[in-house]
Amino acid sequence: MNAYPARIWKEANNSYSVEFPDLPGCLTCADTYEEAVLAAHEALNGYLESLDSRKLSIPAPSRIVKNMVPIKPSLAVSFAITLKQEREKRGLTQKEVARQLGVNWSAYQRIENPRRTNPTLTTVEKLQKVFGAKLLNFTA
Repeated sequence: MNAYPARIWKEANNSYSVEFPDLPGCLTCADTYEEAVLAAHEALNGYLESLDSRKLSIPAPSRIVKNMVPIKPSLAVSFAITLKQEREKRGLTQKEVARQLGVNWSAYQRIENPRRTNPTLTTVEKLQKVFGAKLLNFTA
């Protein structure tokens, strides 16, 4: 999952505010710029997890333009959501993917849950074969 553009600005009281133009209502603030960037990561992860848990569509990030800060979701959130999107794109159910992986349905459900995902590298390799797609991106 690509980075989302964030707008970070200094307020009159010297605190920093953050908003994500692609994600209505995804806002945060902090005392310093560095803390604002960290808070932005937390806000982004929470927002994406919330959309996912409520089965709402997750907007694709727009292009990063001048004066925007790229904020990437955590690897766990990114992986779980990308996996779910790939499965849905192929019209597969969780049970069908679980069967192809040789795991039970509840084990597969955990892999698609951003708060609970923690697949082994072997499982990731199997998933990439099932979907015929790269599911992890380790670049910063």
